[in-house]
Amino acid sequence: MRSNLQTVFMAKRISVKMEYILRASPTILFNFLTTPACLIRWFCDEADEQSDFFYFGWNGSVQAAQIVDFIEDERLLLKWEDAEDENEYLEYKVYRSPITDETIMEITDFCDHDEEKDIRQIWDYSIKKLRAEMGG
Repeated sequence: MRSNLQTVFMAKRISVKMEYILRASPTILFNFLTTPACLIRWFCDEADEQSDFFYFGWNGSVQAAQIVDFIEDERLLLKWEDAEDENEYLEYKVYRSPITDETIMEITDFCDHDEEKDIRQIWDYSIKKLRAEMGG
């Protein structure tokens, strides 16, 4: 019985929250989060926006994400069309620190329990590319 519980626990997907400080205004950052021409510079190989959907391409494979919530310069919430769990999403929250006036971006993503380290490394690499594209 214990091994069955361990298998269920290991297969569970988890939310991963990350926070990054960026040297750009929320407006410039949001442009890089929502404009296909900017998305391909740091996030994906191909990008398109149609109606309430973004289409992202990686290595010839395309994934659709519905825009569920959008607050200009503050929040973008996407739900992947092919997600196994309807409660999974990709969320960006952007705000200015009241103390340092730096732009902070919080990202929430989902992965398998044993892939947390990998997803953090992928996001760290992507944000490094984003910083380079935004000039800091």
